[in-house]
Amino acid sequence: MKKTIILTTIVCSLTMNAQTKISYPKTKKVKHSDIYFNTKIEDPYHWLEDDRSSETEAWVKEENKVTFGYLNQIPFRKALKNRMEQLWNYEKISAPFKRGKHTYYYKNNGLQNQSVLYRKGEDGNEEIFLDPNTFSEDGTTSLSSLSFTKDGSLVAYSISEGGSDWRKVIVLKTDTKEIIGDTIIDVKFGGISWYRNEGFYYSSYDKPDGSELSAKTDQHKLYFHQLDHSQEEDKVIFGLNEKRRYVDGYVTEDGNYLVISAANATNGNELYIKDLANNGPIVNIVGDFNSNNYVLDNKGTQFYIVTDFKAPNKRIVTLDLAQPQQENWKDFIPETENVLSPTKGGGYFFAEYMKDAVSHVNQYDYEGNLIRAVKLPGLGSIGGFSGKKEETILYYSFTNYITPGTIYAYDPATGISEIYEKPKVDFKSEEYESKQVFYTSKDGTRVPMIITYKKGLKLNGKNPTILYGYGGFNISLTPSFSIANAVWMENGGIYAVANLRGGGEYGTKWHNAGTQMQKQNVFDDFIGAAEYLIHEKYTSSDFLAIKGGSNGGLLVGATMTQRPDLMKVALPQVGVLDMLRYHTFTAGAGWAYDYGTSEQSEKMFHYLKAYSPVHNVKKGVQYPATLITTGDHDDRVVPAHSFKFAAVLQEKQNGPNPVLIRIDVNAGHGAGKSTEAIINEQVDMQAFTLYNMGIKTLK
Repeated sequence: MKKTIILTTIVCSLTMNAQTKISYPKTKKVKHSDIYFNTKIEDPYHWLEDDRSSETEAWVKEENKVTFGYLNQIPFRKALKNRMEQLWNYEKISAPFKRGKHTYYYKNNGLQNQSVLYRKGEDGNEEIFLDPNTFSEDGTTSLSSLSFTKDGSLVAYSISEGGSDWRKVIVLKTDTKEIIGDTIIDVKFGGISWYRNEGFYYSSYDKPDGSELSAKTDQHKLYFHQLDHSQEEDKVIFGLNEKRRYVDGYVTEDGNYLVISAANATNGNELYIKDLANNGPIVNIVGDFNSNNYVLDNKGTQFYIVTDFKAPNKRIVTLDLAQPQQENWKDFIPETENVLSPTKGGGYFFAEYMKDAVSHVNQYDYEGNLIRAVKLPGLGSIGGFSGKKEETILYYSFTNYITPGTIYAYDPATGISEIYEKPKVDFKSEEYESKQVFYTSKDGTRVPMIITYKKGLKLNGKNPTILYGYGGFNISLTPSFSIANAVWMENGGIYAVANLRGGGEYGTKWHNAGTQMQKQNVFDDFIGAAEYLIHEKYTSSDFLAIKGGSNGGLLVGATMTQRPDLMKVALPQVGVLDMLRYHTFTAGAGWAYDYGTSEQSEKMFHYLKAYSPVHNVKKGVQYPATLITTGDHDDRVVPAHSFKFAAVLQEKQNGPNPVLIRIDVNAGHGAGKSTEAIINEQVDMQAFTLYNMGIKTLK
């Protein structure tokens, strides 16, 4: 029988334990400064950037000791964890995909740290093909990606250790699971793409001087690894003479062409194509970084390109390799008022359009004829509709904030969808509802937000609420189900997601409106969302938490330092928090399209300094109760951001609200994190949030 945890609140004050003054570790201050355009910036916690230092390691241990000491005394933390594990413990199965003689799929029996790759042969017998849970004793080594040869006889798969972006690639014979040749090391970003059965393309940086978890990496190279040869013999295909920060190469489905994408930032890329069948030269298709372009498919020398060139909401164009220049491109699926995200499979194209962050799908043939508008199960997000040309059944997933992800089998010939796999989750979706609202931001911009909660909610300003946002890098936040959010809502919580500028919900213009000198728009949009929730009495400042990860961690850090009065709790996860130095770590310089850099211009420096969370914590201000989360192996957004933010907040915080940092050991930016680690982190964030909103007991 399911037990619902009922929250009892004390409106007037927090419990004594929550208000007890915390003895934080003493974080030493070391004299260090940097000069930007004749302006001296003191950086006394600069030493925390050295992730290999024994002093940093000791500081991490001491901070974790204080943090977990605080979390351990929250009386209902164990009850939250029990319910989270109970709800999480259901079988999860992915859509199947056929390679050679076998059908493969991922499966997790419920609480396994990593999902297992299974396969069935023509006899229908199931067997484990790869079990990442055996890669390491603590579940911190994960399966990152895999790529099969066209005939399915070989597979190359990559693994991540401790959550790092640096990967190793291993090749197996699929019939015997025998390892072939070298383990390829130091692979980072980009995929694995086979050319025939001869070898595969992969991307890597030269190993940096200093720490591989924090040192700058900015010259990416595309290699070809030939089987039965050592990695030292791998040939550089692109990037030896061309300095690009991101390079990826992939072979077209027909096996005849190599497509190369090259970029210096996370927005805008060059495009190249090489005729492999005739060993042709690398031909430049797009020679600048002013648009985003990729190859969706080809029929001989005719290529179908997805682009936002002269189309902020994207379109599909065709080109012929005889005249590939942009002036010769022809519209295949023209731009519309909604953002396009297409896939292909079964001999068709599927044009997914996002309208106010909700998915709609149209099916087209290779002549550009509209076959049908695909009937979806409801309003929400879909993923899939992709596969080989010869596939007769395609698969897609459907989800929203109250519907666990369900996999459907789709017949492209008839347009009929049938449920393939519906998860058996102990959650009563019919008792909850999602409502999309639009509110007005500071400058008058209309911004959408989806608010999800249990039916019968009383608008009395006393509902514990998590407001989540991201607002960057052209990334869209679309409705999806989360076990952690389900537990939160079961207990009377509200979960609200704001679709801020900087994201991709409304195309290039919406993205650009939240970049560089317009980044403050993102924070204003988030503040506007909080003010809407308070004004409409969904919640109040005493019961509001703000949450976001990575770029969303920056969002939380900037919002809490600009408006510390607006929320009770702040949860910045793996955040970009030092905006003056972010570009000096790993691939951070590639984020300059969204942020600009402190070296770009004096004007940009002052703009960044004005909102950089690390540089805007003021002594004597009462900031919200803050739980910062990061991983010590995060080489995407290095943990130094979080370390320095925690140190300066602990130094300057006024009042009883705790400032804690929770540092996962042997964990990275989030990808590949074990189930156990995910559950523990989610439980701790919710326990911390509720406790600091005045929750006394769980009944």
